[in-house]
Amino acid sequence: MGPVTGVVLYVVIWVMTFFVAIPIRLQTQGEAGNIVPGTHHGSPENHNLKKKAWITTAVALVIWALVAWIILTGRITLADIDLFTRFGPGPVEERGLGG
Repeated sequence: MGPVTGVVLYVVIWVMTFFVAIPIRLQTQGEAGNIVPGTHHGSPENHNLKKKAWITTAVALVIWALVAWIILTGRITLADIDLFTRFGPGPVEERGLGG
């Protein structure tokens, strides 16, 4: 895994984790009983996005480190998750054609 691949992997994990974290402990205007005229009652009263972004950064870093370790050590390969042999034959060395 190269550096750019690592950064892209981290960004994808961060965004997915952030989408999960956004609705946690979200209080809507309807729940708070303080609906601002012109807004929907389901609009957030207090969203704490900065705090959620920092928590997401820490959680995503742990998840990314685990995934990067798995990829770099080869603990889980494509052959391990190819249950129905849809990825085709393996590399040339596995087919006995290599030198």
